[in-house]
Amino acid sequence: MESSAAVVAIDGPSGSGKSSTSRGVARALGLEYLDTGAMYRAMAWFMLQQRVDVADPIAVAALAERPVLACTTDPDAPTIAVDGHDVSGPIRGEDVTGAVSPVAAVPQVRTRLVALQRQVVAQARARGHGIVVEGRDIGSVVLPEATAKVYLTADAAARAARRASEDAGRTGGQAPEAGDVAATAASLAERDRIDSARAVSPLTIAPGAVHVDGTHLTLEQVIERVVGIVREKVRTAGGGPVGR
Repeated sequence: MESSAAVVAIDGPSGSGKSSTSRGVARALGLEYLDTGAMYRAMAWFMLQQRVDVADPIAVAALAERPVLACTTDPDAPTIAVDGHDVSGPIRGEDVTGAVSPVAAVPQVRTRLVALQRQVVAQARARGHGIVVEGRDIGSVVLPEATAKVYLTADAAARAARRASEDAGRTGGQAPEAGDVAATAASLAERDRIDSARAVSPLTIAPGAVHVDGTHLTLEQVIERVVGIVREKVRTAGGGPVGR
């Protein structure tokens, strides 16, 4: 099996650098890329547009099958659409960020989106391509037989600083102040609590996953380390990749 045919699962908490790392790994190895978090954000955006109380799992479950979600898998320009409308920008807003964890905890939402995620991977494999899939339950639930599984972390302070800087960059603001970073840290801690404690597909280190701590590494170093992990897994793999 070539590295370009690999299926790579990258899990980890918010702010750990999953998205930047996953896109970088996909570019380095010539793979497609899927951000499963964007799918959950798209579902949360839809619920807010429908004025659903996202704290009511019964109300969320009732509409979980309604929106049509479609995503592209180019690591340089990934997009996601809801009912034909590109929502790649709107799903990054504060309102969606606050709604995504309770929406993602609803079993009917997870069941539907896991099926869609596996479908995207199968389509990439049918095109003869490998894919990097990032999220919180990829190695444990979505793709337990992935060629390589990575659990990416960073300490709480580093995660909060990175996420606050990302948020400021998206809104065109200046570098975040101490208060912004503290608020982001509190938000990330709450998301970690919800994601780790939910009954269905909690955030966890998947069996066989390699733990990479990026706290004191540059993005380029993290990407290089993960690329090395993938190439080693491909070299030593006794069986075929997911989907074969």
